[in-house]
Amino acid sequence: MSEVTNYLCIGCPIGCRLTVEHEGEQIKDITGFACRRGRDFAEKEHTDPRRVVTTTVTLAGGQNIARLPVKSEKPVRKSEVPVICQKLQNMVVQAPVRIGQVVLPGATSDGINVVATRHVATS
Repeated sequence: MSEVTNYLCIGCPIGCRLTVEHEGEQIKDITGFACRRGRDFAEKEHTDPRRVVTTTVTLAGGQNIARLPVKSEKPVRKSEVPVICQKLQNMVVQAPVRIGQVVLPGATSDGINVVATRHVATS
């Protein structure tokens, strides 16, 4: 028996309301998309949802800043987001830090790194 799952597409500025008819993981039909990106988004979101993780970590020795903004280099599996956040929760990074510097190597099961998104000099 088919089930229906709805998504809001973020593939382009239109923001289509997508409907995916499926039986478990197998997609039967996708409707509601106005462009190819919408169809691709629905397929990926249904079978392998991913997110870019953005947060801050504690910064030691930074110039007028106590938190360092960081993000995953690529989108990570949605199921791994809490695991990464847990790893970052008590992390302390020592200044100086450069934009793009890896602060947590191999944060996910497929080796995606977490990097700094701001340059911070030492105080």
